[in-house]
Amino acid sequence: MEIVSIQPIVALIAGVLILVIPRLLNIIVALYLIFIGLVGLFPDAFTGLAG
Repeated sequence: MEIVSIQPIVALIAGVLILVIPRLLNIIVALYLIFIGLVGLFPDAFTGLAG
């Protein structure tokens, strides 16, 4: 599964969690930004995870 197809799933889960527990907003946004930043900086490191 490519990173591009994972992003909508992550966004959907994060949106539901933010609606249920609004205090998670900071943590979810921070983790998402860190993950996207790492994928952008080291794209070759994540190509092996796709299978």
